[in-house]
Amino acid sequence: MEDLKSEMSKGVEKIEINYSSLHSKVNVLPDAAILHDKNVVAVKKLLVRHGRARVEFDNEVKLMSNIRHRNLVRVLGWSSEGPELLLVLEYMPNGSLDRFLWGEARGSLTWKQRFEIIFGIARGLAHLHHEFHIKIIHRDIKSANILIDEYFQPKIADFGLARFHSEDESHVSTKFAGTLGYTAPEYATHGHLSEKVDTFSFGVVALEIISGRRCNDMNSQRSDMYYLLEDAWRSYENNMHLKVVDENLDLNESEQEHVKKIIEIALTCTQSPVGIRPTMSEVVLMLSNERSLVRRMVGNKSTFVTLDKKD
Repeated sequence: MEDLKSEMSKGVEKIEINYSSLHSKVNVLPDAAILHDKNVVAVKKLLVRHGRARVEFDNEVKLMSNIRHRNLVRVLGWSSEGPELLLVLEYMPNGSLDRFLWGEARGSLTWKQRFEIIFGIARGLAHLHHEFHIKIIHRDIKSANILIDEYFQPKIADFGLARFHSEDESHVSTKFAGTLGYTAPEYATHGHLSEKVDTFSFGVVALEIISGRRCNDMNSQRSDMYYLLEDAWRSYENNMHLKVVDENLDLNESEQEHVKKIIEIALTCTQSPVGIRPTMSEVVLMLSNERSLVRRMVGNKSTFVTLDKKD
């Protein structure tokens, strides 16, 4: 096997990893490998069963290799040799966000940590949409695609479905790709793709972080069962924001007010029509301190995409 070589551009340091050695280590450690310099890296493996897998892999490499931001996962190297595609990423010891929301670490995050994760995701998306030299739409923002580092800072991962977007286009029409429950209605039903699709998904993820609930799970604790987004809107409209907050959170009065503000921001991100949703740069501003802006913006309820409940 040939060496695994990163093809980083723009002055990023190159690394070389023996493919055979890396592959054998990945078999022992399904998600990670230890390099010759004792550094631990994450290894994402894709089987080439169809042409789309290689296209998505090439897309992810091209996008991520040139992006540097504290809230975006770094690509360290890759290989397209052999039957598997290997993508070498910085290792995130805490795994994905969903582990802390409904996995084995459920209930362990404080409100401060949850807010920092919400804020970090917003900063990462704002960079993709407005601060990189070309606008990038992720298209699959969800809790499983948010990784948590050792300092409990979030890093957006999995750019296989990402798309470039021209600044002079309000939206493009494209075949749906993403995860239902997180996907904006105009994209799920009509294929209309814009940066506001990521804004919608961010709002849903923020509500998951606040509630500790999957977006596509109904609230089985009440007789009037709703999916998370509809439940959050109903609670907001009745001025009962805190009904959607994770019961594992013990909030003081100040934190309760803060949570209410973040719920309102999340709801602005899920509004319909798409034109009234904020940009992610505006979301970052609102998360910083602009409460009055939130009050003006919350108003038009989202259009809900019905999900079929699975047993």
